[in-house]
Amino acid sequence: MFTQEELLNCINGAIDTIAYPQSPFGLYEPIKYTLHGGGKRIRPVLTLAACTALGGNLDTSLNQALGIEMFHNFTLLHDDVMDNADVRRGRPTVHKKWNESTAILSGDTMLTMATQLVCKCSDLKLCHVIKLFNQTAIEVYEGQQYDMDFESRNDVAIEEYIEMIRLKTSVLLGCACKMGALMAGANDEICQSFYNYGVKLGLAFQLQDDYLDTYGDPKVFGKNIGGDILNDKKTWLLISALKEDETGELAKFIGNKNVEPQEKIHSVRAIYDKLNLAQRCHDLIDQYAQLAIAELENVDIPDESKDFFVNLALKSCRREN
Repeated sequence: MFTQEELLNCINGAIDTIAYPQSPFGLYEPIKYTLHGGGKRIRPVLTLAACTALGGNLDTSLNQALGIEMFHNFTLLHDDVMDNADVRRGRPTVHKKWNESTAILSGDTMLTMATQLVCKCSDLKLCHVIKLFNQTAIEVYEGQQYDMDFESRNDVAIEEYIEMIRLKTSVLLGCACKMGALMAGANDEICQSFYNYGVKLGLAFQLQDDYLDTYGDPKVFGKNIGGDILNDKKTWLLISALKEDETGELAKFIGNKNVEPQEKIHSVRAIYDKLNLAQRCHDLIDQYAQLAIAELENVDIPDESKDFFVNLALKSCRREN
């Protein structure tokens, strides 16, 4: 079994070899800028890891891994426009470095390139691959819409939030795992187990992202801290606080444009602290990580492969970026 670093190096090497048309420069340069901005590459790593754990080699699912990473980065370009985010991975976002129109068009191009990459497989597997990829894409868009809908609501339930992040974030990790299993020729039961692992891992992953946006170190996290608070983003932290804050103090900050940004971040975080939400959030993250691990208990893969997925789930719970 390959290490996570070896799989990451494989992905980065493949990204470096992507051949782009020489023109129009203004269309393809932002794509290269985005893909070379780093990142954890957890989705393509999961694709390669699932495939090799089930007997495939790195080349068996490399195009699909690249396609999933391309698709993920396409969503980031558009998300940053919708969120008006200034920084991504410690660098200016595409719409800040260029403009919004460029971010949208280059993102559209990345979506098409992603589809072309995942389709590079045998005719026997193509139908299953396309069905999985397209269904995942639709669900990601649905999750984004729910996320936007929640912006104007203060009555979002925890269950609604979990379903939103399942769609917006988790299903793509599930797709990444299942794609690797499909390319290795695994049966439906094994493919579903890997999909379920990825979805549960994705829930833990997104909850940790929400936690880091409030409690992380901006130098390590790669973007400014407190953006979710400033934008009244309906995260697990805010939804829980709105439900449990009996003082009514939190409600004073929601939609209030007259509060200085750092004051709002400090004050809202103080409310979270009083409710012990940081620790409770991490308890929930740990629960989802354990649920992810449990999905692979009955999958017949080598012990070192199983250890890889267990350790990846556990590390995702305590990552700092």
